[in-house]
Amino acid sequence: MIIINIDVMLARRKMSVTELAQSVGITLANLSILKNGKAKAIRVDTLDKICRALDCQPGDILEWRRE
Repeated sequence: MIIINIDVMLARRKMSVTELAQSVGITLANLSILKNGKAKAIRVDTLDKICRALDCQPGDILEWRRE
């Protein structure tokens, strides 16, 4: 199971979900789906934009756990 830890990085960067959505160029609704673990997939391009906006690596926001 892959866990999305966008909340952690947002808190560290003192950035709101709205600011991140605007910076990445995706809707707030789509970012919320991703943030809440409801997304079935994420485009590498979108992951790249999120990492650039949060100044982090993919491993900082993606975590794998055994179910």
